[in-house]
Amino acid sequence: MRLLHTSDWHLGHKLYNYSREPEHRQFLTWLVAQIEHYAVDAVLVAGDIFDTGTPPSYARTLYYDFIATLHQHGIPLVLLAGNHDSPTTLGESQSLLARFGTRVIASTTTDPAKQVLVLPNRKGTAGVVLCAIPFMRPQDLCRSQANQSPEDKQHALHLAIQQHYRAVYQAAIAQRDALGGAWPIVATGHLTVLGAQLSDSEREIYIGTLQALPVTAFPPVDYLALGHLHRAQAVGGHAHIRYSGSPIPLSFSEASQSKEVLLVDFSAEGLTAITPLSVPCFQPLRRVQGSLATLPAALQAACEQATADLPVWLEVTVEEDDTLHDLNSRLQPLLLDVPAVMLRLRRARPQAALALSLSTAATLEELDPFEVFAKRLALESDTLSDASRQQLIAHFKQVVDDVHAEPSA
Repeated sequence: MRLLHTSDWHLGHKLYNYSREPEHRQFLTWLVAQIEHYAVDAVLVAGDIFDTGTPPSYARTLYYDFIATLHQHGIPLVLLAGNHDSPTTLGESQSLLARFGTRVIASTTTDPAKQVLVLPNRKGTAGVVLCAIPFMRPQDLCRSQANQSPEDKQHALHLAIQQHYRAVYQAAIAQRDALGGAWPIVATGHLTVLGAQLSDSEREIYIGTLQALPVTAFPPVDYLALGHLHRAQAVGGHAHIRYSGSPIPLSFSEASQSKEVLLVDFSAEGLTAITPLSVPCFQPLRRVQGSLATLPAALQAACEQATADLPVWLEVTVEEDDTLHDLNSRLQPLLLDVPAVMLRLRRARPQAALALSLSTAATLEELDPFEVFAKRLALESDTLSDASRQQLIAHFKQVVDDVHAEPSA
């Protein structure tokens, strides 16, 4: 039995208002070719299929086109919700897609047996038993109790997640025994596991209530297919606990990462091999840093492999001690000679100013949310117009107002 493990597609994603549609379209075309070339028996997508709960129409089109293509090839597909996915959006076509060989797990259920799937190989016989567990929202697992401390809530949530994994695993064993087979058991998850490396673009799975889970929280499955972290990796030295990572870099912090999907092979005895397949780079991203004097050479080096048809997307950081209010206009002439588009412009903070800010830094307890937001916004690109800044501040105020308007648990 051969599975293909992928995750964190984030269809509909934009990088500084630049659409990733061409990259995603090329990735899915490439992925179908790999599925056929390597005779994959089934495909697992471990969450964050979409970038938002209300994806744009082109993202939905890519999604349904991929499902239709795999159906034509007779390849079973399992789609699991991530923290960016809307359970409603994914669940609305659940019954329809099941008729096309696609199983959508949009949320957890109270019946563990409903999250157990037997995946067939290309011969039509059972290959693995799957504990199909998506992103787990706190409200789906436990209820807040009066006078609970944050630590108590975190402990209760950890315990509830472990109990849910254990219950689904036991249901998988029961179903395997009922069918009279000895197939490997695979589980999925969309969360952070202790020992994994994060990128800047990952958003915390449970803000303020959950940190990473230890590997001991999971049952002894043959393979644990994880999503949520964008860096492909095995966790804590455990080869069978794997993040496939995102197929395209979702921020400039991921620009130097190699992206991959995973071929996972099983025999009747269990896991036999894990083979990473490197995903081609469909849109180069580069970080460039230097002074106005050194940037021309740095830009030329960053764009050596670029062409007019496929220019490099740049994040440029300018190292200047002088206060310059026209960085954008100073840099634009430098970009005329290279096949590049500058998506983000940053100013490196002078050491003296950085030391002063550290010496007078306030703690979070001493700042209100608007002061924290203002300080963070001050570190952002010098290319932001006053109107854009005011719009961001207005959006943030609305978020704070909405949070304060919610009834306390």
